[in-house]
Amino acid sequence: MPVLVFCIIVSFMLYLFYKTKYFRTNRPMEKGWLSGKSAMALGSFVLFFGINQFFLELSTARIIVGILFVLFGSASAFNGFRQYKHFLPLAVEEAEVYETT
Repeated sequence: MPVLVFCIIVSFMLYLFYKTKYFRTNRPMEKGWLSGKSAMALGSFVLFFGINQFFLELSTARIIVGILFVLFGSASAFNGFRQYKHFLPLAVEEAEVYETT
């Protein structure tokens, strides 16, 4: 399905983008914030990949792998969102401190 392939590619590109920003920053709270964003992107990549498995030729192994990918992708995206939500105010406060000094 072309829409899912597009979502897979975009989410993987976002993962690479956020992971690159993660390695380039020196601020610890911003690292946690970017790590959450990259975890959401990677989780959505795995989730979309798992959903895409259901639109291909179905077999028992493909269904099991698709279900596992959907479960692990959803869990990773959810935990990434929790991490993002936790570090966002801390990263904003850290940026304000670095900006004033």
